[in-house]
Amino acid sequence: MVDDIEAWFAAAGPREDELRRVDALVMAAAPGIDRQLVPAGSQSMLGYGLMPYRPKSAKETTMWPLVALAAQKRHLSLYVCAVVDGQYLPEARAEQLGRVSCGRSCVRFPALDRVDQAALTALVRDAVALTDAGRNAYYAT
Repeated sequence: MVDDIEAWFAAAGPREDELRRVDALVMAAAPGIDRQLVPAGSQSMLGYGLMPYRPKSAKETTMWPLVALAAQKRHLSLYVCAVVDGQYLPEARAEQLGRVSCGRSCVRFPALDRVDQAALTALVRDAVALTDAGRNAYYAT
C-alpha cells in the first residue's frame, strides 16, 4: 500500500511537492490516522480515517474517508467530512482558512501558502476529535 501511495504522489507531477506538504500537515494534525487510496470517479484520492457513510440515495452503508486529499486541474482539494451541530466544519470555518475557496466539506487552494496552516491544522484535528467523540453527523452508523 505504501508503494501505491508513493506512486500516487509521483503521478501528480508538478503538484507532488504540494500534495506531500498537505499530507504532512494532515498526518501531524491527526497522528496515527490511517491513510489509503480511495477511488473517486476515474481517479483516486488519498483518504484518511475511513468511517461508515451512507449517501441519502444509497441503500447500504459504505466506508468513506473523514479527510481526503485530491489534485484537481487548477487546485488541490482537501475534503473534511464533518458535520457538527448541523454545520459542515469547512464551510463554517471558511473565513479563518485564508485565501481559499470552500464548499460544504471541501477546501480548495492552488498552494498551501495561500492557506492559514494553523486554522487548517485545527480543522483536521477537530474533525478527528469530534468524530472520535461520536459528534460527527456526516456519517451513518
